[in-house]
Amino acid sequence: MTTATLSLTELTAAATRAAKISAASTDAERAAWLTAVADALDANSAELVEIADSETSLGAPRLTGEVARSSGQLRLFARVITEGSYLEAIIDHADPASTPPKPDLRRILRPIGPVAVFSASNFPFAFSVAGGDTASALAVGCSVIVKAHSGHLRLSERTAEIVAEALQAAGAPEGLFALVAGREVGTALVQDPAIKAVGFTGSIPGGRALFDLATSRPDPIPFYGELGSLNPVVITAAALAERSGQLAAGLAGSFTLGAGQFCTKPGLVFIPAGTSFAEEVAEASKDKPALGMLTSRIAEAYPEGLRSFASVTGVDVVSGTVDQDAAANGAAPVVFSTSAAKVLENPGQLLEECFGPTTMLIEYADQAELSAVLAKVPGSLTATLHAQPGEDVAVLVEQLSELAGRVLFEGWPTGVAVNWAQQHGGPYPATTSLFTSVGATAVRRFQRPVAYQDAPETVLHPALHEANPLRIPRRVDGELRLP
Repeated sequence: MTTATLSLTELTAAATRAAKISAASTDAERAAWLTAVADALDANSAELVEIADSETSLGAPRLTGEVARSSGQLRLFARVITEGSYLEAIIDHADPASTPPKPDLRRILRPIGPVAVFSASNFPFAFSVAGGDTASALAVGCSVIVKAHSGHLRLSERTAEIVAEALQAAGAPEGLFALVAGREVGTALVQDPAIKAVGFTGSIPGGRALFDLATSRPDPIPFYGELGSLNPVVITAAALAERSGQLAAGLAGSFTLGAGQFCTKPGLVFIPAGTSFAEEVAEASKDKPALGMLTSRIAEAYPEGLRSFASVTGVDVVSGTVDQDAAANGAAPVVFSTSAAKVLENPGQLLEECFGPTTMLIEYADQAELSAVLAKVPGSLTATLHAQPGEDVAVLVEQLSELAGRVLFEGWPTGVAVNWAQQHGGPYPATTSLFTSVGATAVRRFQRPVAYQDAPETVLHPALHEANPLRIPRRVDGELRLP
């Protein structure tokens, strides 16, 4: 349903009612709802891909894989909630003999309530209407109202229809899921007192504006925003001497993937000074085609970002051209080269995200200069290190760990596995929180802890019952106990 049928106030009221029912449901019931949605997405994949390609130009192969990723996420969260550790159930039994006497305390994570989700432009399935934010919120018992992205509105509406029908057929409560559209409605959604948390993936300006709204409410709420990321890559001299051609080819494939519109695109690559690596990357990139971008606004912003980089004295264009019409002809790859010293002189201009198929090669003279320039890099989703076996990189890894949520070795950051261990989040501006938006622990964003003191078992969640009827992992009197 959209605001064409119900007002926002009616939608949030329905979401509040549904959230209470969902919070009281069993994990098995909600897992069945998630599985039903996953099955419906798979059954309608061909239709959805056709719509998505007409609106995003991402291509059927990429989009087909993304539908599968989305349905896979839903099934992962079904497993997460039936496994049970997501509840973080903790029991400390009473000890009247202690000084002072200790009461019986039982702690669990509970759903936070109705959640607003803002769809992303660059992942019309996996970070959109039925994406990871929606799946993880529904999994723990929250209701969800999704704000559709204008770049794929028709796809959003059709996906929402499929999701709503699947939930209804599976027995989910009415009002558990809804779709709205429009910037003003999205702003009102964040401010609506019924909404208890927000999930967002998008630009720094847009995300920061909504973040400020969420935190300035009379009752501030969590805003889980993924905003911008440069995803630095560091290549050591030893790695470059051993496999420069392989590294150039890998970098070219990564920064041009999907027209450079991945949130994990490697935008900064730090290399030792005095090598021919820039020429090798240029050679590896020269045959990469210009590709259509997601929206006209993104296509117009891409050459503006290129020209901003090129305007800095000491920044060279080693491949491609900054004078391009990405809206009419697609975005063509551009490789820049500069020095760490120049970045230290112009961090405000050179350490900006340029959304599109471009990357900046930054030459460093020694480890001290590398450390100094890395200290200026804003928080990122990822940081990557290419080194040789036996190199002492402990200090470097520690610095990379401080500026990113995921540190990669001998790989490329484009591509995010959806599993139990994933961390897709980093220091601001990569995200506005400490949590991940991908993987099993993404559910933690939409839960809050509640402790019950000396409570009768009849009012407790089954996870806190003495006999552990759910057979889930729990911590009892300080000891982790597995079923």
